[in-house]
Amino acid sequence: MPTPIPSNAFVLPLTVDDTAIDLQGHASNVEVVRWISRAAWAHSRALGWDEAAYHEHGAWFVVRRHEVDYIASAKLGDELLIHTWPSALGKASAERRHIITRPADNAIIARAVNMWALVDIQTGRPRRITPELQRTFDPARFG
Repeated sequence: MPTPIPSNAFVLPLTVDDTAIDLQGHASNVEVVRWISRAAWAHSRALGWDEAAYHEHGAWFVVRRHEVDYIASAKLGDELLIHTWPSALGKASAERRHIITRPADNAIIARAVNMWALVDIQTGRPRRITPELQRTFDPARFG
């Protein structure tokens, strides 16, 4: 059963522009991955974790894995909503879910999950997720 969108999921609206369109005339798969990454970072910034905050903290999240189910095509000019929320936290990793919708016809364009690892900015090595990050990205807040 597909994961429902939490009522307090972060939402990033976007319009499909010509740079997103591939040779088949729809938004490319690579662009969908770019959109979910943009949404994840926009949500982090909205929660107070922008680039400066991560630098001050000495660690930031990097993507380790993307899993995307492409369900419908998005075309030039489509107005889309990218819904995203934290869905799990480990000792040094975090899972985030995304659902891209087209409100005009209630279509789901894609569903995605990505795994993030918290890494030390200086060394690039994994670090434990701190209590501050746990409070901010606690999946219980978003479900």
